[in-house]
Amino acid sequence: MTQQTETQQAQYATEGDNSVYAQPDGRVVPVVTRAGQEDTSTMQSGQCVRVSGVSIQHTPATKIWFGQVSNEPGYRSFPHHHGEAETGGYVLRGHGRIYFGEGYKDYIDMTAGDWVFVPPFMPHVEANMSTTEELVWLTARTPENIVVNLEDVDDSELEGFRRA
Repeated sequence: MTQQTETQQAQYATEGDNSVYAQPDGRVVPVVTRAGQEDTSTMQSGQCVRVSGVSIQHTPATKIWFGQVSNEPGYRSFPHHHGEAETGGYVLRGHGRIYFGEGYKDYIDMTAGDWVFVPPFMPHVEANMSTTEELVWLTARTPENIVVNLEDVDDSELEGFRRA
């Protein structure tokens, strides 16, 4: 380890105040959300189901939402946007499509192993393009899980989408 790296580590060890995350006894500790204890009261959008693992609803987190999003085969979200939140996602399994742009005529596809970024205030529809397999991805959003549902569109307006 170089002298500069040791100095930087020492500096980071003494910088900042994370006391806002303190437990009742004053200690700041990591928080684990156990399987089956995730928060399901997060904002939903049609058949796009969001389950929170890290959020303000059940951890001390104040600047991030991190959870799992899924669509059953042949289902999609309502048109929506995420306010000022930046959104990043990682596809675990399935074939998804994000429709966006004028009349939701533009789209990008994503499959297992793909990463996606959705800019703030961008209206879009998240769709599972398979009629037989579930679409599951992890999503992180800052500052929080903002979901603003918009007026729905007919399935026929979404190129290539079909229900199960």
